[in-house]
Amino acid sequence: MNYQYVASSAGRKVVTGKLFAESHADAVKILSAQGYRVYSLKPLPNFLPNLEKLFPTLLQPKIRTELLVVFARQLALLLESGTDIVTALHLLQEQSAHRHFKRVLGEVVADLRSGVKLSKALAKHEKIFTKIFVQSLSVGETGGNLEVVLRSIADHMEKDAKITKQVKGALKYPLFVSGVAFVVIAVLVVYVLPQFAALYTALGTELPAITKFTLSLFGWLTSYGIYIFGAIAYLALMAWAYGKTSRGRLQKDRLLLKIPVIGQANHLFELVRCCRTMGVLYKSGLPIMEILTAVTELSNNMVIKKALDSVRQDVLSGASLSKSMAKSPYFLPMMVQMVSVGEASGNLDVTLAATAENFETEARDSMQAAVAFIQPAITLLIAVIVGFIAVSLVAAMYSMYGQASG
Repeated sequence: MNYQYVASSAGRKVVTGKLFAESHADAVKILSAQGYRVYSLKPLPNFLPNLEKLFPTLLQPKIRTELLVVFARQLALLLESGTDIVTALHLLQEQSAHRHFKRVLGEVVADLRSGVKLSKALAKHEKIFTKIFVQSLSVGETGGNLEVVLRSIADHMEKDAKITKQVKGALKYPLFVSGVAFVVIAVLVVYVLPQFAALYTALGTELPAITKFTLSLFGWLTSYGIYIFGAIAYLALMAWAYGKTSRGRLQKDRLLLKIPVIGQANHLFELVRCCRTMGVLYKSGLPIMEILTAVTELSNNMVIKKALDSVRQDVLSGASLSKSMAKSPYFLPMMVQMVSVGEASGNLDVTLAATAENFETEARDSMQAAVAFIQPAITLLIAVIVGFIAVSLVAAMYSMYGQASG
């Protein structure tokens, strides 16, 4: 519920504002934890009282990665300037324009004032702050280098978001062209061809074989199209449901790594995320076993997740990280070699960062090559279909002209 309050700060300055809390007591607790003395606290009328409980994800604006990157950099800057953690977070909360994130920061500040560590306070909001974010901060709190860790996390999130954006951007044009092709073919089937079919029937002329085949094919599609669409939709739904199972997700993720043209790029992007995550956690000072556990849990691909889990089991048995990775075909030779160098020199975070940069460049080139192949392939397919229809119609017209002349 939203509340409107009138309170005074430590300097006896009267302030007014709004905040969200589950109850009146929680609102008082949040304001008191922020150092305010409450004079008035009134609930604001809610015209849709049940929607926030029924649809919390719809009414809470999504917190984008860019916002978290800026938050981490600003917090690091404030801490580096000598500002204490509570004051720094309170300042960031006051200047935040994002309603939901502002409320979350208010709850974090209240937890800190009650004696909770920053990492544990952020861990309560797992949908916003990832496990790597929380674990890195926990190590930074122990080592006293929180601002350094925050900058490393910001760099990691920024680069990870860049990868996701590149993949989505590369697929936009092929999807757009495919959509246009579907619309063009649908218009031909539903509107254009039936008009020509009616004309040919009315004239009673003998049609060429290619025109008969085209009209018969699209007539069949028109008659049974709804059933075909229903069958495709049903199969897609079944595939989606199977993909949610552990076995189905494993097969889907394996296909994503081996699918022609874009499989190599997907594989490289997964290794980039793996290298960067391991590098950030290692630089933070986390032990190697905890790093492998965190990276395994954070991996989105079940195949890579299983490979990382096998590596973790081998390292737990006493094997080196590089030798454990060498057993799996999913960890490329360059990555294994760079990890081996990092283990020998003690600069594993540096070698992992270099590997990630190299793989990202290679993955970007591979994705661009894939898009360069897909775009003309789709264009050619559209040209063949539309050209076939056009030839069928033109052939019929010439046939009609010849029969009329004869």
